[in-house]
Amino acid sequence: MSCLQVYLSRISTRNAALATAIQKTADELVPQYIKNFSYKDHVVSLLVGDVQSGKTSHMFGLMCAAADEGFPIFILLTTDNIILQQQTFKRAVRDLPGFCVCDETEYLKFQQNQLRKPAVIVLKKNGSVLRQWKNNLASTQFCIGNPLFIIDDEADAASLNTLVNKQQQSQINKKLDEIKKTSSSSIYLEVTGTPQANLLQTKQSGWKPYFIYYFQPGESYIGGNLIFNENSKIVQLTDNEESKEILADDEYPENGLLRAVLIHLLTSAQVMLSGGTVCNCLVHPSMRVADHKAFAEKIGCYLNELSQSIDEEPTIESLQACYDDLKGTKNDILPFDTLYDYVKEIVQDDDAIKILTLNSKVSFEDNIQYEDGVNIIVGGNSLGRGVTFPCLQTIYYCRVTKNPQADTMWQHARMFGYDRDSQLMRIFMPPRLFKLFVDINETNNSLIAQIQKRNGFEDIKISYPPTLRPTRKNVLDNREVATYCGGVNYFPFAPSNKDIAIIDTLLEKFDGEDSYTVNLKLIINLLEQIDNSSDDWSASSFIGFLNSIIAENPLSQAKLIVRRGRDIAEGTGTLLSENDRKLGDSFTDITVLTMYKVTGRKGWNGQQIWIPNIKLPSDKVYYSVR
Repeated sequence: MSCLQVYLSRISTRNAALATAIQKTADELVPQYIKNFSYKDHVVSLLVGDVQSGKTSHMFGLMCAAADEGFPIFILLTTDNIILQQQTFKRAVRDLPGFCVCDETEYLKFQQNQLRKPAVIVLKKNGSVLRQWKNNLASTQFCIGNPLFIIDDEADAASLNTLVNKQQQSQINKKLDEIKKTSSSSIYLEVTGTPQANLLQTKQSGWKPYFIYYFQPGESYIGGNLIFNENSKIVQLTDNEESKEILADDEYPENGLLRAVLIHLLTSAQVMLSGGTVCNCLVHPSMRVADHKAFAEKIGCYLNELSQSIDEEPTIESLQACYDDLKGTKNDILPFDTLYDYVKEIVQDDDAIKILTLNSKVSFEDNIQYEDGVNIIVGGNSLGRGVTFPCLQTIYYCRVTKNPQADTMWQHARMFGYDRDSQLMRIFMPPRLFKLFVDINETNNSLIAQIQKRNGFEDIKISYPPTLRPTRKNVLDNREVATYCGGVNYFPFAPSNKDIAIIDTLLEKFDGEDSYTVNLKLIINLLEQIDNSSDDWSASSFIGFLNSIIAENPLSQAKLIVRRGRDIAEGTGTLLSENDRKLGDSFTDITVLTMYKVTGRKGWNGQQIWIPNIKLPSDKVYYSVR
């Protein structure tokens, strides 16, 4: 059997649907991009999957398929996180028995294998680790003559050049370049659930993907569309300032955090009494380690108080209210008395409920205690980027930053996955955070729709509300990444028409002082006849933005305003008349294109010309790579 067949047979015993999905990914990617590999190029590609939707399984499947096509050396990169690197290494050992799987310290094992088996080396994206393995690979006799297959899990983290705006190269980015160059050719597969930074790379950077593939999550996947919608029963809103009040108050008033703890205890009772072995609650208050400690202590004190008051009427009423909430979505939940007896038992047992902190100050050995039992995990940045919490049912998320980044927020929200009961899930967060997550989810859906349309990967465009950045600034080239604000009018300073007769024909039926509702594709056809690209206006960028809207809704409409015989001087600092500007500004949630045909009597080489003025839907910032 081939490596892929062996792998799929192992996966099928655990999840037949996942095996089918992996086979589909291999069938679509291997013939076009792996089987026909040139063995002389260094190709960058991008595999996109929803957060915690099975990306590792798909990665392993593609590695097996590539091994079947003759790729002998695989480097599997994780973030600089011991937990994640060890999780990935152990999983590779378990699922890839036909490979020589090497840990970071096992160069001798790799060398002695002598390519008798395909080799996979699991490395953290750590400067010293990458430097050592760059030297290891360079010293072997067989690397230079064989292609590398590099799989960069969470490729938007650490791998990209953080010094691009200083015209320098950051350490990790440089080491990854050097590793690629130890071989004459390579496929570099970027893998992430948050591809914003990768999509906004330039060709000059060497990290812009040559091809992009998105794989669908399985049927039981709990993702953004289920959680972040207006009718969601999973999200429960807290006060915007609650986290500050919790830290400042020595008492234990009813609030979102205490309600989350009670919900978690009842959910744990339901899970455990139904045959489960673990139920986790995640509390993400902020980045500050001191806050993690303070929240953990608050929760510990509350559990102590609960153990003393568990038989009192107010406590029973609070538990009953939480039970009624869960019963509203979980019809077959066990009776209240049954769950109450279990909760009473565990809160009065000092060892039954573990409160764990997970951050940069906590060792790996302490971090793995959440794999069984009833746990409450409190932490910060170490909660993101691939660390998986089994049966994560309850989340209290109140981390708010002044300049939130979409990819960071989405990664730190560990609520997505398969092994949760959606009917018992509850997520507590303030309204402003909920709004941000709704906005991120909408943009994620737009990106996925654009990738699936396959209309040209360079046309994939990103837009966010002004309060939300797509990714960190230091990995985007300021010289090449342009931003356009929705609600602002843009027109080219020095336009030219590719064929004015075509524009005349497209606009011949539009003649009046009003506006017209038109299909967005007509707007694109008009912009395709404008030949101009400058720092403040690019026809191709606007076409890309409009295509991203169409990818979500093919019936998308726009407003068109057409004016002829305009006697406007060339080089004017403004274009629209006061009335036309007011008319365009009256439409805020739709694209507005105003087309002026100037007489040519005041410049313009004495020629008539159509000048476009475009205004994208308001309340968003649109990003484009020039």
